[in-house]
Amino acid sequence: MNVTRLCDQTWSALLDERDGKPSQWPAFADVAAGELYRPLARRTGRPMVIAQVGQSLDGRVATLNGDARDLSGRDGFNHLHRIRALVDAVVVGVGCVLADDPRLTVRNVSGPNPVRVAIDPNGRIPLGLKLLNDQSRTIIVQADDIAPRHDVETITLSRNAAGLLEPADILASLVARDLTSILIEGGATTIEHFLCHGLLDRLHVCISPIIVGSGLPGLSLPPIKALSQALRPRVTTYNLGSDILFDCDFRAGATPGLNAVAASGVAAE
Repeated sequence: MNVTRLCDQTWSALLDERDGKPSQWPAFADVAAGELYRPLARRTGRPMVIAQVGQSLDGRVATLNGDARDLSGRDGFNHLHRIRALVDAVVVGVGCVLADDPRLTVRNVSGPNPVRVAIDPNGRIPLGLKLLNDQSRTIIVQADDIAPRHDVETITLSRNAAGLLEPADILASLVARDLTSILIEGGATTIEHFLCHGLLDRLHVCISPIIVGSGLPGLSLPPIKALSQALRPRVTTYNLGSDILFDCDFRAGATPGLNAVAASGVAAE
């Protein structure tokens, strides 16, 4: 298992790489940190889509009544904020916005705030939430048959035959706005749709040493009949300190599995 220790000089080099600035990778830099974060910092000209799940040892992201506070350890939270700082945009579903009222900004580490993107097909996000009340850029993605908003930047997309928004259309609309490095942060349904449509390059599963017992699952995917259908990405593990990270690399080649039973679009989570 790789042990990751990220010093200030290494983090500064990663931020410079993210911004396309000339920088010299520190000779003393943590090798594991470079392997983990440099693929997110580099801009290669093609989209990079990563999803992040922070969960307990038994695969829960919250209790049954939705309490997720302090589930991840300090280093798990720091890792999530590092990803936010390195990507262009962070995407969440409307269910996550309504349940948690997140800011989706970078606070635990130094670095820029990403563009916040909320998938809200049916126009459910009300005024007064944190996403709509600070200076960081926010985009709402909704269906084109819903009355357009005038209080926030909006992307309108056509529904598919099932009345849902296609994840590929959402991704294409963000790339067209030069948002090419994208974090799918939640909730579980939104991550499921991007994963099942084969649009994730990486999935970070960050495990905290806590057992919840009963609670909400971190991932909820369509059922399969045999393990031969399961996705098997290349996985590298990292000891972050308080949490253990499984870095699942789908770009390296995974069995098709779930793509054959992909969900039909992004619903109102």
